[in-house]
Amino acid sequence: MTAPVFVVDDFAAGPGGRFVVEGPEGRHAVSVKRLRPGEDVVLTNGGGLWADCVVLGSEGKDRLIVQLDSVSEAEPESPHITVVQALPKGDRGELAVETMTETGVDAIVPWAASRCVTQWKGERGAKSLAKWRATAREAGKQSRRVRFPEVAGAMSTKQVAALLATADLAAVLHEDPEAGSAALATAELPCAGSIVLVVGPEGGVSPEELTAFAAAGARPYRLGPSVLRTSTAGTVAAALVMARTGRWS
Repeated sequence: MTAPVFVVDDFAAGPGGRFVVEGPEGRHAVSVKRLRPGEDVVLTNGGGLWADCVVLGSEGKDRLIVQLDSVSEAEPESPHITVVQALPKGDRGELAVETMTETGVDAIVPWAASRCVTQWKGERGAKSLAKWRATAREAGKQSRRVRFPEVAGAMSTKQVAALLATADLAAVLHEDPEAGSAALATAELPCAGSIVLVVGPEGGVSPEELTAFAAAGARPYRLGPSVLRTSTAGTVAAALVMARTGRWS
């Protein structure tokens, strides 16, 4: 099994490379994982910086002492993959974020589509966004990533269209046969740059939204003969793209 990952804000080691993991991360390492001297761990800031470490010991219930010798930086993946996720009902949003993070998505954008039942407003919206970001962090650790996906603030359709206009490939997942959707499995994919995939709500992407996205250069694509839930479509599409671009080679 690969070494567990813990998040730290900095890598300022003391004499001899001695580093203390404390707070919630230290408590999890000492009291939950029960790590022992000699075991390997990985420390990361979630932004690409990371270090292989060896456990030296622990202090109390929330301080893990490790040997940290050097810090490395993981290069950003290419092409950069962003999934624009329409707001699902209930906890399906966190499910989508969790599985997309495990798959390797680089950025996640919550989208307030016109047919979304859920709307993020005021304090509720702030709490929901915080849950998505916490889910991305925990899923990043669980899947042994050292560069966690960025979860942006919720965007309007106009803002999503502006994002699509900057992409090297802009794809709207849309299963309506009348929309002339092409198969994402056969789309010409860039080997670098950015790919933006848009996942609509359970009610689908509205004609007005499709028109706005088309004006930004996005095309409709389908994944297959079956219709996926909004909470799983982004993960499936990202996996397909990563396999085809070589990111999973």
